Amino acid sequence: MSEALAEQRHSPPPFEQPPLSEREFSAYQRLVYREAGIWLAPAKKALLVGRLSRRLRELGGLSFGAYLSRVGEDEAERVRMLDALCTHETHFFREPRHFQLLEQEVLPGWRAQGHTGGGEGRRVRVWSAGCSTGEEPFSLAMVLRHHLPANEGWEIDITATDLSTRILERARQATWPLDKAGEIPKNYLRAYMLKGTGSQEGRMKAGPELRALVRFQRVNLNEGHGVVGRFDLIFCRNVLIYFDAASKARAVERLLGHLSPQGLLFLGHSESLTGLGWRVRTVMPTVYAPRSSALEAAARG
Repeated sequence: MSEALAEQRHSPPPFEQPPLSEREFSAYQRLVYREAGIWLAPAKKALLVGRLSRRLRELGGLSFGAYLSRVGEDEAERVRMLDALCTHETHFFREPRHFQLLEQEVLPGWRAQGHTGGGEGRRVRVWSAGCSTGEEPFSLAMVLRHHLPANEGWEIDITATDLSTRILERARQATWPLDKAGEIPKNYLRAYMLKGTGSQEGRMKAGPELRALVRFQRVNLNEGHGVVGRFDLIFCRNVLIYFDAASKARAVERLLGHLSPQGLLFLGHSESLTGLGWRVRTVMPTVYAPRSSALEAAARG
């Protein structure tokens, strides 16, 4: 027998992930719901297994039960677990109708009136909740900067938040593959994006003017703290679809609590405030304004 064959015969067997029991999955369901307001339906069991298995291997082959005990005691690991379970699909200028509303109606109106929102004078505050890798807040930054120029005294403050610390680190880099350039209107692409060279070839980066408008922080919508004050625009798109009715109602109340009286709340194309919208009126599908807003008064007039 050759030495190589002997070594192969005595090498340890490959790691086999212990299965996730129904009892353990129920415990993960309760933990994720308590921490993030996200309800993992039974059909999500395979997703949980797939997204946590790599981390279990990194930790030396922990079982799902052992990892459950660990995340119950270790806050940092609990955050990492939530990072792994979140979905982060996004695009520049996603849901074009929202941007058309801003460019054709909202921002020209603000500019003509010198702004009548919740900020002081010409200061505009925006919250991108569930910002993922940054495409949404930087799309907003391009539109706002174009229509509300700095040389006219407009101040723009965009707060971009997400549950995932890992994704926020990527968003802060403001760098994306160059093939995403096709999602950005050409006038904005030329004005605000930098094409990478050398080691950054095949990449693009938001220019310094845009990066100065956006600040990132971790916020858990289920906990109800982390952001301060009122916002003129709140984008919370494709986030509420992961919540059940109770956690969705809590999140909406928190979002509306931060919306200025003349502000607008934008949700994703498959989301609505049906059954929860007594404090708002529909401006267009998935866009809402407080019932006491000047927009409603104008509509009545």
